[in-house]
Amino acid sequence: MTDSVVQLKCGVKHDPWGKQGKESLAGQLWAKTAGTTGMSDNETYSEMWMGTYPTVPSRLLRTGETLENYLKRKPELIGQSVKEKFADNIPFLPKILSFAKALPLQVHPDKRVAESLNLKDPEQFGDANHKPEIAVALSEFELFAGFKPLSDIGALMKLKPLEQFVPANTELDDELLRQICKKFLQLPPESVKDIVTQLSKLPKSEFGAKHEYVPALLERVSQQYSESDNGALVAVLLMNYMVLQPGEAVCVPADSIHAYLKGDILECMARSDNVLATGFCPQADRNNVDLFAKILSFKPHSMEQAQLDRKKSERGERQKTYEYAPPFSEFNVLATILGAGEEERHRAIGGPSIIIVTKGSAELVVEKETKLEAHEGSVWFVGAGVPLDILSKEGAELYRAYAE
Repeated sequence: MTDSVVQLKCGVKHDPWGKQGKESLAGQLWAKTAGTTGMSDNETYSEMWMGTYPTVPSRLLRTGETLENYLKRKPELIGQSVKEKFADNIPFLPKILSFAKALPLQVHPDKRVAESLNLKDPEQFGDANHKPEIAVALSEFELFAGFKPLSDIGALMKLKPLEQFVPANTELDDELLRQICKKFLQLPPESVKDIVTQLSKLPKSEFGAKHEYVPALLERVSQQYSESDNGALVAVLLMNYMVLQPGEAVCVPADSIHAYLKGDILECMARSDNVLATGFCPQADRNNVDLFAKILSFKPHSMEQAQLDRKKSERGERQKTYEYAPPFSEFNVLATILGAGEEERHRAIGGPSIIIVTKGSAELVVEKETKLEAHEGSVWFVGAGVPLDILSKEGAELYRAYAE
């Protein structure tokens, strides 16, 4: 059964918004994977990718072969039901992200739009697939996800610098919100700067207790990019600002607006890399605002709708495993948390999975025979139909993305 469970060597990215050197959990975990080189204190480490996506492919540690090619030679490891639904590949892409400042304000197109964009511009939109995702906090995690409730937005739009964007005697609804979002993104730089300046001069009390964070947060994101970045108005005024603690998670459906702000997360998404971005990035990197506004969905529309709860999973026979189950079929994520001397048994899964150890170390026992040492930062592919015992002497946290 050793062919069914193989250790991976993963790649890392160096986007400018990533955390620097050893401050980056993505960098730390990548550097602890056997076979990787050391870290540089002067370099950012933004994303560690795990899986078969060709941009940053994972390879078998012992041979250097790409995981994608390995699975082409051994398609039985994908599992019959997953092959029938998603063909001969892993339908999800897990990552560890570490970011010191805001990621671009973005949406991931749904399947219909993705197919159209892929036909028109395959160089920029390399996938005909959608990209819904979840993000699980590994440290304190600040983010913008989805839109605030209409009542909250309506109250903010009554502030003097913003009242120009809502016609008199008009009730705010999602279509008007779409137009406001579009107008914010199309404002010239000097207008954005002027609105940010005016809002920063207002007394905190004018924003109400629920939104008294707005002036300070506007100043913070403006310092990260510029006072004329359109993304600041959309994110801070229209979107849910959330602060999650380790283990808490959000779900971002296709076409849902989001921008992650600070922290370390496990992110898992459908296998795609399509992004439409319109803020918190250089002007040259921004996509078409008309298209961005046109495809916007209004889910989630509150912090409660954005959050994804975890529940005890039946996959873990000893009740040490939680499950994040988003409302799409490409993947679920298991989180196994073990104290010193504890163990867990994962029942066999009918499709492929990828495990990463984010804390501590454990022994993976395959079919009660093969014993594999899984240290912090190590990543493992597990084929379909393999039960797994997990033993930890000193405690461990493992995340396992899977399809079935």
